[in-house]
Amino acid sequence: MSLSLDQLQAFVAAAESGSFSGAARKLGKAQSVISAAVANLEIDLGNALFDRTARYPVLTPAGERLLVEARVILERCEHFRGVAMSLGEGVESRLTLAVDELYPEEVLGVLLDEFSQRFPAVELELLFPLMEDVSRLVMSQCADLGIMWRQEVLPPELAFHALGWVPMPVICAPDHPLAAHAQVDFEELKRHRQLMVATRSDSEEKKRLRVAAEVWWVESQWVIVELVKRRLGWAFVPWHIAASSPAAATLVSPRLAFQDQDWPVAMELVWHKQRSLGKAATWLRERVRRQPLPAAPAR
Repeated sequence: MSLSLDQLQAFVAAAESGSFSGAARKLGKAQSVISAAVANLEIDLGNALFDRTARYPVLTPAGERLLVEARVILERCEHFRGVAMSLGEGVESRLTLAVDELYPEEVLGVLLDEFSQRFPAVELELLFPLMEDVSRLVMSQCADLGIMWRQEVLPPELAFHALGWVPMPVICAPDHPLAAHAQVDFEELKRHRQLMVATRSDSEEKKRLRVAAEVWWVESQWVIVELVKRRLGWAFVPWHIAASSPAAATLVSPRLAFQDQDWPVAMELVWHKQRSLGKAATWLRERVRRQPLPAAPAR
């Protein structure tokens, strides 16, 4: 069996046009060339693709089934050409982005939708480490770009751009002792177990938001919300995660008596100074820099 793309293109064009003459006009070839290509394809496949007894050719059951496969093959060929063209233009074939859960997923979705349209041939790996684990991935060059909450001390090998602030309201269950207060002060927070997001390293960075004497460390903001719902502690949680959780309607968010807003955490974009970014990574870096963070809804 010796198939060719010309044969498959003739077959698909004939099926879509409803005639060999229509396919010839669509492909800019003589009708005899189209007819011969389809006939040879039928011989190679050992199946009749068209019933030619009527005035216009009609797909046989085998032709209908094989038409689906032919379209897939031609689409993949176009993708293959697109990848080759991108590589020839200096676009990298693969990009790894590490993003802390603090970064709103809706914003990330908008950015990656644009990225997909602009660089459809680039394979993307999306990682969700926590806090300084993001910078470690960028430092080790396992990630091209990182979006993370701001470290007090950033490794000198990394460049950064400040993105804005993500509010972190206090949340607790409605029957938690903190829920009885319209406002909670710092001393009251200290008396009850705090649920905190944890990295896999024992660093000072992970303790920055620690208030309470008793802490449970959890490697997921989403699981923290579930544990809060079960009255296992209180937590500072990004507003977009608290609002999107199925448990949101059952949670209480008392105000802080010691400041006029929810606890804010700064976000920043980081990349390695010594790593040359390709066109796709450079575009994404600039696009993230221009993207404002949404404000938390008024309470």
